[in-house]
Amino acid sequence: MTDIKKRILHVDDEVDTLKVVKTILEKEGFEVESVESGKGALDQIKLDNFNLIILDVMMPDMSGWDLFTQVTKIRPEYNVIFLTVLEISEERLKQLREHGIKDYIMKPFDRDDLVTRVKKILSN
Repeated sequence: MTDIKKRILHVDDEVDTLKVVKTILEKEGFEVESVESGKGALDQIKLDNFNLIILDVMMPDMSGWDLFTQVTKIRPEYNVIFLTVLEISEERLKQLREHGIKDYIMKPFDRDDLVTRVKKILSN
């Protein structure tokens, strides 16, 4: 039986963050597509199937919030994690989860914590 790799789309305008996350997750056996903009992410989402999307919140062309809203219209089944420097209150996080956000990870992030959370979401 062939082991199919889980596919992750990572969206962040910081190239260094894209490289680090890609390296970490690929070493764990995931296939990672990295894009630097919300528009680029939408193009990928329309073309490809992903098991998880990791979004930055603050991006110049489109905020992670706006991108998440569009993703839910195009592919409501997608799992989405926010990976951001913004601190989100417990109340706001509760609202986000009600709208479908699976998790929120604050930058700078711990490598092992990122891997654990991604694996947990993709195992469900």
